[in-house]
Amino acid sequence: MSVLAVGDLGAMLELVPVRRAGVALLLAAVGLPVIGVIIVGLDIMPVRFAMMHVALFGIAIGLLTGLDPMLCALVACALSGAGVAPLARTPDGLSGAMGLLMSLAIAAALLVLAVSGVNASGAFALLWGSILSVGTSDLVVLGVLAVVVPSLFWWKRRDVALLLYDRELAQCSGVPVRLLTTALLVLVAVAVAGAIKLTGALLVDALTLLPALAARRLGRSLWSITLWAVGIGVAVNLTGFLLALWLDWPPGPVLVLVAGAVVLAAHLIPERRNSSWRAPASVPPVSLPSSH
Repeated sequence: MSVLAVGDLGAMLELVPVRRAGVALLLAAVGLPVIGVIIVGLDIMPVRFAMMHVALFGIAIGLLTGLDPMLCALVACALSGAGVAPLARTPDGLSGAMGLLMSLAIAAALLVLAVSGVNASGAFALLWGSILSVGTSDLVVLGVLAVVVPSLFWWKRRDVALLLYDRELAQCSGVPVRLLTTALLVLVAVAVAGAIKLTGALLVDALTLLPALAARRLGRSLWSITLWAVGIGVAVNLTGFLLALWLDWPPGPVLVLVAGAVVLAAHLIPERRNSSWRAPASVPPVSLPSSH
């Protein structure tokens, strides 16, 4: 196993690709764990798998047409997220739609790559990530997500809290459930596509879902869970990236292992210390964020 000396690690951190990767991970740690909170709260785990396949289809289209593959992936995921939103009324409906979407997207991606004769290695390389090849456009996407996701979450925090707590209660309380669900699903879809280059499609949970799972054991309200998720995301991303550089290991798997260790450590905390915002409908909501 190759281990860098402290001086060598410092010299590596001076390299532009390494700095860009570090900035990308910091930006990702601000917006993507919030997306994880939404995924857990809405119980839409299948969405992220479907969007990985849709992103691959978008990348294939980009390779075929000569357009930016990641831009095509973002557009494909955004359109897919908006398209499946009407089916999100019940978990079963959304799960079925995601299964269909996954199958169609991967079949279409493979067909496009086969018929066009395009080298598929570039598309499938995204399954494992390429964090040191992060470019300006990737930083822009992550920067926009780092601003838009927390801002929307704060601006609509009461509506989001009601939606995550109980859809029918949110509807009766005047929350625009359909519009808000569509917006959240589009954000989830775009965030998954934006994170693929950092860890790869197979390991994107390290940036989105795992910090949220750990935060659920530590926070006592939706807002505190969100803050914990962002804090854990920052700590995991920086620790995992530096550890990967020091050990000369692939960053994606290291990030997942570090995030997984945090989740396991958080679950050692007794459950009584946590008040989940997804309580049964018969129990009044605890510590819902105020509307002002």
